[in-house]
Amino acid sequence: MKFENPLIHGTLVKRYKRFLSDIRLNDGTLVVAHCTNTGSMKSCLEEGAEVYISPAQDPKRKTKFTWEMIKINNGWIGINTMLPNQIVAEAILNQEIKNLSGYTEVKREVKIGNSRIDILATNQDERCYIEVKNVSMRKDNIALFPDAVTSRGKKHLEELITIKENGHRAVMVFLIQRSDVDSFAPAKEIDTEYAITLKKAFEKGVEIIPLMAKVSPHEIKIQKVLSFKL
Repeated sequence: MKFENPLIHGTLVKRYKRFLSDIRLNDGTLVVAHCTNTGSMKSCLEEGAEVYISPAQDPKRKTKFTWEMIKINNGWIGINTMLPNQIVAEAILNQEIKNLSGYTEVKREVKIGNSRIDILATNQDERCYIEVKNVSMRKDNIALFPDAVTSRGKKHLEELITIKENGHRAVMVFLIQRSDVDSFAPAKEIDTEYAITLKKAFEKGVEIIPLMAKVSPHEIKIQKVLSFKL
């Protein structure tokens, strides 16, 4: 996924009230940027670090910028949780994910039952339902999810189990928007219930695909599938 408009460089002053961040631009101007990440942002939050923000497209929006990425340990980490669905959907259409190749149509935010699934990929033979989660947390060389308790995430796993039981392909994609890791695991110490449900889903036939992405101010591109341990 390429950024349509040039991003704006600055440094992080602070994140506060979960959804807000103060950013100091290169010319010294202090602006407020929307933070879409509702988690703790553990291991990717460092005051004074370089960041990139994007200008809001809606002139009526209160916050005029969106925080896109932060530089930690000399590498960019994507923290905009509104982008992963688009990134993965584009990659599937472009046949960039071997595990999810061969689909001719991709739809986002598809209603199923009383909820919505992030992505529905189809061809003449099958329907593949895909949930996507953004991963930004790291411990040692392992990418971890979630970074805060997520009852919503647990519900999504349960929905994937039901989809699989109904005879369709069900996939849980973890989009890891940082390049300083070599494997993925659930963050058991943060959300034990999520970790238990993820293992149950896998045992029920739900596929787990951790995708590592290379993040830059120009684009976010999927690099490879990582191994995982439940």
